[in-house]
Amino acid sequence: MREMEWQATLDEYQKLVIRMNTPRVVIDNEVCADATLVKVDSARKHGVLLEAVQVLADLDLSIHKAYISSDGRWFMDVFHVTDSLGRKLVDESLVSSIEHSLATADVEEKAPDVSSSLTALELTGTDRPGLFSEVCAVLSDLNCTIADARVWTHNGRAASLIFLNELVDDDEEKIAVITARLRNILGRDYDPRGSKTSVSSAAVGHADRRLHQLMFADRDYESVAASSSSSSRPSITVQNWIERGYSVVGVQCKDRPKLLFDVVCTLTDMEYVVFHGTIDTDSDRAHLEFYIRHLDGSSISSEAERQRVIQCLQAAIERRASEGLRLELRTVDRQGLLADVTRTFRENGLSITRAEIRTKDQTAVNTFYVTDAAGNPVNSKTLDTVVDRIGEGSLKVVQDRPARRSAPSAGEVDGGAAGFFYLGSLVKRNLYNLGLIRSCS
Repeated sequence: MREMEWQATLDEYQKLVIRMNTPRVVIDNEVCADATLVKVDSARKHGVLLEAVQVLADLDLSIHKAYISSDGRWFMDVFHVTDSLGRKLVDESLVSSIEHSLATADVEEKAPDVSSSLTALELTGTDRPGLFSEVCAVLSDLNCTIADARVWTHNGRAASLIFLNELVDDDEEKIAVITARLRNILGRDYDPRGSKTSVSSAAVGHADRRLHQLMFADRDYESVAASSSSSSRPSITVQNWIERGYSVVGVQCKDRPKLLFDVVCTLTDMEYVVFHGTIDTDSDRAHLEFYIRHLDGSSISSEAERQRVIQCLQAAIERRASEGLRLELRTVDRQGLLADVTRTFRENGLSITRAEIRTKDQTAVNTFYVTDAAGNPVNSKTLDTVVDRIGEGSLKVVQDRPARRSAPSAGEVDGGAAGFFYLGSLVKRNLYNLGLIRSCS
């Protein structure tokens, strides 16, 4: 009897711990005139900030401002968000989805559009024009159907995460054939870093985070492409605030969707903890500041480490930068569709710099960013030829999102040309803003 009572006491204690550690989420549409405030507070654990940012990114929400603060045991985030069109969040089903997702977030969850029943291919190697087209041709020849895929290129390197409808985990012969054919394509050029190919039916985690990890492991941050202008690269500074034991990371760059996710994802995977932070956007510019430490509580200790953080953050921001013309393919899915479309690109001298492939309800919704083979903008004659061959009703040129809201009003923090925020300014702002935000400023 006593054992049963003791077990019941333990069960109640576990329930209390779960309730205490479950994030509390408040969504407020009244405080700010042109953005919805999403407030999240939870017990501190490694990756807790990434969990929140990942949820908002997966729902295609834009983060215009954010305040991040922690007292070491408890963590609080306040995000100013809109939908992809710059509107406040008024859809009750979307609000409910945000509340549920943030309250149950798990940093290792898969992207919501990728099924765990698919076979995953992970590819890394030297980038070249037509590479993804050749990969698609091989998979089509082997009767493999691509259900979902992501392709990133950066600094002459390429990484792909491809999900096949077929489960081939138990077919060792087919796995061997797929791996050998793809390695032959990836290893065609001399590559001192080598290329990597893996086939697995195991969960790979969040798709975009996995791509960051693949490119980080491939050391794409170590070299700078010749076409990359230093003036257009993200500006990163790293300083130590010795009195408080923090390393202060400042980022200034062009604003774009999922920017905060890419930065926080990289800091998390490099095993840094963000204790405080602010994010401000001014038209099409973003200003980010983070106060970080190692997992063991120490700050950045050497110049080599400082330079590595700068290089890795620059690479993380540039990987998803929308280089090239954006094309969207929307049509009925069929066997070999992707192979045919990418072959048309290749035959007309187009190079894919980034791609996102999705299939939903037998409809293919694919987004490609393309340049010519030399990395220059696509000329109109070539574009007309490609659209005509694929079908004007299926392939469209899509304009990127319009610039964000106008510059902050008086009193708001503006990194601007004056440089990064002063040390300590973030902490003072968070003491005022977090929990008792009275206005949008």
